[in-house]
Amino acid sequence: MIYIVSDILYYFLYYVISYRKNVVRENLKLAYPNKSIRERREIERKNFRNLTDVFLETFKSTNIKEDELKKRFIFKNPELLERIYNNKQDVIVMCSHYCCWEWVFGVRNITNFKINAIYKQLSNKYFDKLTKSRRSQYGANMIKTKDTFKEISRQAELKELNWYGFASDQSPKKSKAVYWNNFLNNWVPIHIGAEIIAKKYNMAIVFMDVQKIKRGYYEASFSLITDKPKDFKDFQLTDKYIELVEKQVNSKPEYYTWTHRRFKHRKIAN
Repeated sequence: MIYIVSDILYYFLYYVISYRKNVVRENLKLAYPNKSIRERREIERKNFRNLTDVFLETFKSTNIKEDELKKRFIFKNPELLERIYNNKQDVIVMCSHYCCWEWVFGVRNITNFKINAIYKQLSNKYFDKLTKSRRSQYGANMIKTKDTFKEISRQAELKELNWYGFASDQSPKKSKAVYWNNFLNNWVPIHIGAEIIAKKYNMAIVFMDVQKIKRGYYEASFSLITDKPKDFKDFQLTDKYIELVEKQVNSKPEYYTWTHRRFKHRKIAN
């Protein structure tokens, strides 16, 4: 039923009120300057269809049954996480705002790690409370971005092994940007917090690639970036993450979240 509602909502958002359509168009133009307008419009329409699906799936996540979630969001190779766990190592799992990221909290069913998720606090207190409550219902410990280093430092003193979820594909504040590189054909600031933490506490870093199989069904696969973070030079791990996100987005760009200003701090590379 929610996909019938999604079809109606798509028509309303895209054709009636043109919700952030100019933002999406600008992002696609900057990311894919070599594609024709017709090609970018096709991505745009598919992107809005996906947007309304994800919105309603997020709404549905407040009361979806666990058995239903297991069928609709499948983790393909949890043995990688088990290997890291058996190695007595905390893990940072990096993903992007691609496909459906709200259902990923079902991961608690396939791992013994304590689940923690880093999230950006919303300015609207009601929606922030709702978001935190929705994600916490799956047993995740929600950590505000401003508390990340303090909370991870505290938990590092405990015996429990931790999973830390990072979605690091959003732009950091320009005033706090310390590293810039190319991302989807634009020179932009990039978050490096996950790399810093991994090196400090010797955590493994894993990339989680989520793919949409069909409406309402997803598969997530894990790939190891490293379990020896201290062997890498500064920013090499961040670059590897960005490469994986680019590959993911370029495969099916309609599933990326283009409604945010992805390149608002972009500048010309030196």
